[in-house]
Amino acid sequence: MTQNNSAPQFPTPSLKRRLVCMMIYEAALIFGVIFFASFIFDVSTQSKSALTMRLAREIFLFFVIGSYFVFFWQRSGQTLAMQTWRIKLVNDDYQRVPVIKAVVRYCLAWMWFLPGFIVAYQFGLKNAQLAIPVALGFCGWAATAFFVKDGQFLHDKLAKTRLIELPKPIEKN
Repeated sequence: MTQNNSAPQFPTPSLKRRLVCMMIYEAALIFGVIFFASFIFDVSTQSKSALTMRLAREIFLFFVIGSYFVFFWQRSGQTLAMQTWRIKLVNDDYQRVPVIKAVVRYCLAWMWFLPGFIVAYQFGLKNAQLAIPVALGFCGWAATAFFVKDGQFLHDKLAKTRLIELPKPIEKN
């Protein structure tokens, strides 16, 4: 895919399409990745409680989740959920995303949640109270699509990547 000087060859997926892909499909897949990775962590460390070695577990899961995304984004530009929704991650020039950009995008994508977690930590919010600042931060980050050219999220703009919508496959009769 090469970039056309006049207009993008592929449209940006709608905000609704991207959010449904991320919040439902991707979340279900990540749940499975986290479950399996946590099992491996518990077996390898002989941990009997999720609170045991909590920081080490969180760091391990951060890298496991990152590896999942970076692998798929760099390999084909699509995670399994993105394949279902015909959404693809490409470079600004519509080429395959290099590993370093995939890593940068993954780290920047944590901005969906990080501001809310920081606010919750500062105010000592726990349990259900934690959901309020995280949800507000999530909505705020989603709103960046309205202020960035081409409707891309801010983390895509900063990472110099973009999400495109692939055309429906032609059915063979």
